[in-house]
Amino acid sequence: MDTIRTAQDATDQDATDQDAAELVALGSRVLAEAGQGDMVWGHLAVRDPGGRGVWMKSSGWGLEEIRPDRVVLVSWEGELLAGEGRVHLEFPIHTEVMRARPDVHVSLHTHSATVNAFSALGVPLRPLSHDAVVFAEHGLPSFGATANLVRTQDLGKALAADLGPARACLMPQHGLLTAGRDIAHAVMYAVLLERACAVQLTAQAAGPMRHWTSHKESLEKDALAWPPSQIEAGWQYWVRRATRS
Repeated sequence: MDTIRTAQDATDQDATDQDAAELVALGSRVLAEAGQGDMVWGHLAVRDPGGRGVWMKSSGWGLEEIRPDRVVLVSWEGELLAGEGRVHLEFPIHTEVMRARPDVHVSLHTHSATVNAFSALGVPLRPLSHDAVVFAEHGLPSFGATANLVRTQDLGKALAADLGPARACLMPQHGLLTAGRDIAHAVMYAVLLERACAVQLTAQAAGPMRHWTSHKESLEKDALAWPPSQIEAGWQYWVRRATRS
């Protein structure tokens, strides 16, 4: 039997689309407030609730400039389906991660200078602070296929494979990727990763590192310090800051 899209169906879809666009806009502004902007580069994506692809900021805008009308719906193949503006060349970062990870509803990529500096050392991230233990369970992988732009589906698939089940992935000479079940987790993983890298860079600059939390205790600490309620609390803090700004 043919399905007829009623006026109410259309209204519900429009509301869903608006919600997704508003999430992208808010998450982008929070990342900018947290110091992860890079002029007009870097992007955050939200999985389309209808399965059509991902919602992203349109190309050419800085994270701090994003409003819902500067957000576009991009198909799994990179076609512009809704909204006005240009599709980011690196859309495969998000489409391929979300294809590979049904649990991921938000992914983001920024050009954090701190994370790039840490990546250049080629050393493991040690749990020197609360921030780093959030990456203890699945580790912090590093993307090895290219330091160039992730501009093809094959490169996107390679990045998704290197990410695996992890919450974040280093992209040496390029930036970082985080993946979360919602916007709070994806954004907070990026904030925590940058903070953890900053602490380790400071420690290593002062001399040889001698003390860090064991793996077993890191897992216990992650469960205690970073349950969903604390991830949400951190996210709401950044939302308040971004809203004031």
